[in-house]
Amino acid sequence: MARSGDNGGVTEIRTPLRRRPAQRRSAERVQRMLDACADILDEDGYDGLTTTRIAQRAEVAIGSVYQFFPDKRAVAQALALRNLEVFGQRISARLASGAFADWSDTVGVIIEIFVEMHRTVPGFRVLRFGDVADVNLLDSDADNNAVVADRLREMIVETFGVQDTPGLATALAIAVEAGDAVLKMAFRRDPDGDPLIVAEAERLIHGYLAGHIQEA
Repeated sequence: MARSGDNGGVTEIRTPLRRRPAQRRSAERVQRMLDACADILDEDGYDGLTTTRIAQRAEVAIGSVYQFFPDKRAVAQALALRNLEVFGQRISARLASGAFADWSDTVGVIIEIFVEMHRTVPGFRVLRFGDVADVNLLDSDADNNAVVADRLREMIVETFGVQDTPGLATALAIAVEAGDAVLKMAFRRDPDGDPLIVAEAERLIHGYLAGHIQEA
């Protein structure tokens, strides 16, 4: 189960923390709070999440929670950012294999990673990248899917050396929106993701992006 990690080469978004932990013990305490948040989300959803429950589950004083987070939304935001970091790390590791002919061929891997995180990463099936709390949870200036699409664009440009154009950004934004909608349908039908619908999501997005490359 994924819990935490480095940024995997992904540009850092501003933190929801009131202050950054200066010592290792403080950093570990913050991670325990995020782990507790994830477990509570799995058990009772976002409505069941409170700072008091986070403190109790993480076995820290409530004052320790407020030392770093102003409210439960900020804890959820930090967890969503951690989810995004893990997502980016796993994609970067697969892209580093050099096994893809062009960037549209990465669609299957990206969907596979997303589905696996949905199945195994605590709290991810409820929170994912934050929409359950706020569609602007990752960044107040952009919706969550736009932030995800921008991260994917950064990795694709860096890995494949494609031209970073407005058209690429638009194509990825549309692909992420479409994929998100179809995958939500897959997980509504099956807690582990209906495999037929997951496969259709891959076919839909790969066909769209492949066509975009041909037009370009």
